[in-house]
Amino acid sequence: MTSNIRIVLSKQINMYLRIIISFLLFFPVLISAQEIDHWESVVINTDLWKYSLGTDTISSNWMMPDYETDNWEIGIGGFGYGDMDDNTLLLNAKSVFIRRKFNITNVTDINTVILQADYDDGFVAYLNGVEIARKNIGQPGEITKYNASADSAIEPFLIQNLQPESFFIPTTNLLQGSNTLAIQTHNYGDASSDLSSNYFLTLGISSEEYLYNDPPSWFQPPIIIENDFDSNLPIIKISTIYNSEIPDEPKISAHMGIIYNGVDSLNNSNDFFNEYDGSIGIELRGTSSLIFDKKGFGIETRNEDGSNNNVSLLGMPEENDWVLHGPYSDKSLMRNALAYYLGSLTGEYAPRTRFCELFINENYLGIYLLIEKIKRNKERVDIAKLTPEENEGDDLTGGYIIKVDRNDQNIPDIGWYSTFPTNKFFAYVEPKSSKITDPQKEYIRDYMFTFEEAMSKSNYKDTYLNYIDIDSWINYFIVTEITKQIDAYKLSFYMYKDKDSNGGKLHLGPLWDFNFGFGNFDFECLPTPDGWAYEFPDCGNWHPFWARKIFDIPEVQDRINCRWNELRSNEFSIINIFDYINKNASLLKEASERNFSKWPILGQYVWGNDFYGNTYEEEIGFLKNWTGQRLTWLDDNMVGDCSSVISSVHEAEFAPIKIHPNPASEKITISLIDTKQEVTSITISDMLGKLILKKAINNSPLSVDVSDFTQGAYIITLYSDGKTLGKSTFIKS
Repeated sequence: MTSNIRIVLSKQINMYLRIIISFLLFFPVLISAQEIDHWESVVINTDLWKYSLGTDTISSNWMMPDYETDNWEIGIGGFGYGDMDDNTLLLNAKSVFIRRKFNITNVTDINTVILQADYDDGFVAYLNGVEIARKNIGQPGEITKYNASADSAIEPFLIQNLQPESFFIPTTNLLQGSNTLAIQTHNYGDASSDLSSNYFLTLGISSEEYLYNDPPSWFQPPIIIENDFDSNLPIIKISTIYNSEIPDEPKISAHMGIIYNGVDSLNNSNDFFNEYDGSIGIELRGTSSLIFDKKGFGIETRNEDGSNNNVSLLGMPEENDWVLHGPYSDKSLMRNALAYYLGSLTGEYAPRTRFCELFINENYLGIYLLIEKIKRNKERVDIAKLTPEENEGDDLTGGYIIKVDRNDQNIPDIGWYSTFPTNKFFAYVEPKSSKITDPQKEYIRDYMFTFEEAMSKSNYKDTYLNYIDIDSWINYFIVTEITKQIDAYKLSFYMYKDKDSNGGKLHLGPLWDFNFGFGNFDFECLPTPDGWAYEFPDCGNWHPFWARKIFDIPEVQDRINCRWNELRSNEFSIINIFDYINKNASLLKEASERNFSKWPILGQYVWGNDFYGNTYEEEIGFLKNWTGQRLTWLDDNMVGDCSSVISSVHEAEFAPIKIHPNPASEKITISLIDTKQEVTSITISDMLGKLILKKAINNSPLSVDVSDFTQGAYIITLYSDGKTLGKSTFIKS
């Protein structure tokens, strides 16, 4: 590949051909392993630039080095309407095209190239005819016409005493000798009040020789992690076409490679891709988290033709939709992983996760969590697929995934607002808003309306079980209360419904988004380990009105108490939870040093932090201490009384059952006192109805080994050819 290859893409070129060409010619290479001695700016905003107002005389190859510009004006940058950041006035210009030639004395001494852009409102930049950066206008690789409008209004940063945006450029785009930087800046709409264009090209130089200009006074050298290291975590590298910035939406095409050499093996950042090596779509992901420097991303694994590519990533079941979550305010780096782990221990589906280290366009971004996106799938939310053709009968009744969340931008047709108190917004998740049919919209909205209407009536305690799968609600409640996350029951609050023929009731979950949990928030509510998340009395009534009403039903609280005792005796023991935290802290220790070198926020307040430790070890210590106190508080204050559930079982006995010994730790003998009845089978279930044992027998008495049972209460039922003969309870000690 030669560095002076010139390509001008016309709008007529097939999109996929353009993508292939882009990857072949402009695939980013590794930053030089040489250390940076100092930084210099080879282009600054106040240089003399050739410029032209945007008109129909601008040729599509205006950015090429040999383009003739004799009839262009010469002026001092920046160019704009006359704000404090403008030196050449261009009143009411829709767009301006600028070019600056510069010389590189020794290209082999250039370690890093950064374009810094301060603009109002959108721009596209080219170096030697190759697109190197674009923001807030059009799509990567397309020719942007002189009269195009920026996508939105953006205010420049420098006049606000903020750093301009930085774009890392592959060093291979520089030429020995003469180079041409060409940039077009566009306004947003016809009524915009300003246009600004200030650009800088700054070089990280490995030699001691000074040849260019000092960087601007505001310039802060980026933290560059050595691009040759071993990690015990998988390494993911993503490259966008032309190093394009990743937008909020829609997804743009990119390439992803994953390095993973197996359990207990190190992964070198320069190893060949051996886990995944192919195309993806990628976009920014998040709402409040978008304010952080470390962004989250949604990715979609694709075939070369852009179609979905279902693959297994890092041992997780095959799919094409994934999330790369970048823990930032959560300096333990593991709150989401911990919450999903606890969710999985309840037996409900919770997203699987894998820690990794991430590069985008060869820029190291630190530790990320690769997460399964919530989606209908046999290995994810296992409900029926609802097709556009299923619009009546049982077909219409499922499966749906919806969530309570924001609709801050009031986007139409992506969901609906409840007409009941708190007026929560329900968003369509599956089928997606772009695919769900009108009858399907009407069905799920009617179902939720009927449910909410029933919950608003005085007899809701008699009817709630007609609509909800109570076991899933109890499991969701327990995990959510352990985390005491600030957005509990009001944001990222997922629920799903299968077809009526498959049960058809409303399940809570899957769990999602626990950054602001486990004591990691400082707003609206107290982050202390005491108090109920489902109440949050100091924060206003932001939940759906029925969340608290259901969890305040005495019989639900009693079942919660039984389930809590069952989980705390095993899965949710402090030993098991701390063991998970300790193992992940050990796993992340070495990589966390790189992460916090990239993002030096230890010991500093980040929005949302109530506690911020000076070291990673202090962050882990806080997480464990808070979680331990939370579990103790829940033990002491858990709602309900499990003994009332046991009593209700006794009241339902059909005939006396003899269980000896009871309680017991090893073996029990079970028999029906009425020996005239013939016993043909037995079942043992926990207090939530989960089947533990089912066995055919000839007659009682029967000896059962219970040594492997978890401590707690169980329901034993004896049958004769399917007819219930007797039912009683047994306590495993």
